[in-house]
Amino acid sequence: MQSGSKQLNAARLKADLAAACVELLSAQCAMDRVRLQYSPRDIVAFAERSAVKKAVASAEALCRFFSQIEAHIKHREEAPG
Repeated sequence: MQSGSKQLNAARLKADLAAACVELLSAQCAMDRVRLQYSPRDIVAFAERSAVKKAVASAEALCRFFSQIEAHIKHREEAPG
């Protein structure tokens, strides 16, 4: 049962990651539209401060999380075998 449970978890992880990738791509496209239309100075001057702070906090959290994943990937690639 343990083996089947791990397979089910791996399948769920892959599905969740695929869905998250779609959402991240959508968010990236949305921010690209904003970035191409407005300068950082305009965003700071005219956008709602709390919304900008929340967006920055979200981006920083994603950066930390994916930096951890990247470190694990590099460690695995450098490991012998």
